[in-house]
Amino acid sequence: FVRPNTGVIHPWDSCVIRVTLQAQREYPPDMQCRDKFLLQSTAVPANSEVEDLPQDTFTKDNGRVIEECKLRVVYASPNSAHASGEDIYSAARTSLNGNGTFSSDDALKRVKEERDAAVRQTQQLQQELEMLKKRRLQSGGGFSFTFVLLVAVIGIVLGFLSKLLLSSPTSA
Repeated sequence: FVRPNTGVIHPWDSCVIRVTLQAQREYPPDMQCRDKFLLQSTAVPANSEVEDLPQDTFTKDNGRVIEECKLRVVYASPNSAHASGEDIYSAARTSLNGNGTFSSDDALKRVKEERDAAVRQTQQLQQELEMLKKRRLQSGGGFSFTFVLLVAVIGIVLGFLSKLLLSSPTSA
């Protein structure tokens, strides 16, 4: 069971596409899956919204150009969750070939680019975390010296005022 999703991506924007396959009751004995997903894209008028798209947006009639990309499902056993990077590349090499699909070189390039982008993002986040830790240590905890000094002066002034007001007048 697959739920079709439709969305509009404007030029120079990006979008994360999440493809979810419903879990099967049993894995195939040879761990070979024949499930595939088809991604289709086509140009739509500027500033279009999903609700504005006609039902026949993805039909190939009327000379409309529709680009297609087929994604094949690859099963990974639970103990291969910590697989090395080479396993990822070998999985990329097995991507579908043929008309309208990725070649193994394209898939390998994409996987490497995604890995490099993830590494860069991780390094950037680590640097940001270190910077925030340093700021927190520099700011210190507690009250500032000027605040403590101000409270002390106010306390002394209130003490003198209360002593003057509460002192009993001496009668002679």
